[in-house]
Amino acid sequence: MDTYDTLEITVEGKVATITLNRPDVRNAFNETAIADLTMAFDEVSQEADIRAIVLAANGPAFCAGADLNWMKKMAGYSFEENEADALRLADMLRTIYFSPKPVVAKVQGDCYAGGMGLVAACDIVVAAEGVNFCLSEVKLGLIPATISPYVIKAMGDQASRRYFLTAERFDASCAKRLGLAHEVVPSEELDATVAGIAKALVNNSPNAVREAKKLVRDIAGLPIDDVLLADTAGRIANIRASAEGREGVASFLEKRKPSWLE
Repeated sequence: MDTYDTLEITVEGKVATITLNRPDVRNAFNETAIADLTMAFDEVSQEADIRAIVLAANGPAFCAGADLNWMKKMAGYSFEENEADALRLADMLRTIYFSPKPVVAKVQGDCYAGGMGLVAACDIVVAAEGVNFCLSEVKLGLIPATISPYVIKAMGDQASRRYFLTAERFDASCAKRLGLAHEVVPSEELDATVAGIAKALVNNSPNAVREAKKLVRDIAGLPIDDVLLADTAGRIANIRASAEGREGVASFLEKRKPSWLE
């Protein structure tokens, strides 16, 4: 694995953990952090032996959004420079969202602004009790535009209306009610909970996990019509005929472990 200025990457078994490592600035984004995250997720996503990715953070905060020094620089940017800068952030979020590997966010501390985009781009979110979330952009005269596709998918239109407009803080329990977080656990149970989810992911067929992730992304929100029925029928036909599909069914019938667990 490559080394990065703002991140740490560790691999244990078939799980890679990408850890935000700027605790002195509450893991806030700057140009380097955005570039590092984009490259790290691209690199790890291409590793055949990796079956799950955990996104974590060092220090008391998960991610505080934009770095203050970076924000000072942006204040003097032209429209074109601001647009190019925002597109780099958008590309980073897209890289996480479209990773073929399942991505689990381990949220140990507060998560604000752009940090919420990071979390919302992940597939599974586990937060510690006491963590706070905030879409704080409007307090600064800004809007959460670049992160909005992921946050709205995670929280829904109604919740997004409220929290985009008010910039109120909400806690992890509220995040779970809204659909942003899947699990909320005591901080001392966070590592074990995430490890259990990662174990469940790596125990499954790698191809099926990849295709199931894509299935949700492709199907969500579509009308149930003949086109959709044909699409889903084609997907199950393809997976049944795949090597892992055949192996999975055979191992079940023969009461043995499938090859991907050997």
